[in-house]
Amino acid sequence: MTENTTATEPSLEARFTDGVRTAFGVGGLIALVLGLLIIFNPAKSGAVAMQVLAVIMAAYALVVGVVYLGSSIFSRTLGGWARVGHILLGLLYIAGGIIMMMNIGSAAVVLALFLSITIGVLWLFEGIMAFTVASKSDSKVWTIVYGIISVIAGVTLMVSPMLGAVTLWLLLGISMIVMGVVQVIRAFSVKSV
Repeated sequence: MTENTTATEPSLEARFTDGVRTAFGVGGLIALVLGLLIIFNPAKSGAVAMQVLAVIMAAYALVVGVVYLGSSIFSRTLGGWARVGHILLGLLYIAGGIIMMMNIGSAAVVLALFLSITIGVLWLFEGIMAFTVASKSDSKVWTIVYGIISVIAGVTLMVSPMLGAVTLWLLLGISMIVMGVVQVIRAFSVKSV
């Protein structure tokens, strides 16, 4: 009777394969749905995503502020100026967190602008760095092309950060759709053991 039961149970490898297949399929469907939401309603989905990020940042600021205040009050090793500095820093974090919580929409716009400008600056520097190493590169042409594209993209993001944020959001949606489709295909192509 025992041998019969074990013969009908799937092997460990088969259960693992089924788990991998399920993970690929579910992950792919989630990415596909999120990508479609971004593509077909970029303004609303972007606003919601940035508001969620703003809430997370505000909560983080509040927690860090409380930690700074707590560490300054209960620390036995902090001296006078260090204690005052920790208290002031804690109060600033808490004030920033409260201001962000009270103005989630504005905080979301500021975060979108900040992220877009930051990415623009990073791309600009990446392009400049590509030009500096082009002479030592095995593929000089591709390095220079990469540098030109990176500089143009970086300057574009810095000059028009909101347009850049929307473009980056749409590119994220497109990539999520592609990755979702690939994951679903992978789920069906994993062979059973």
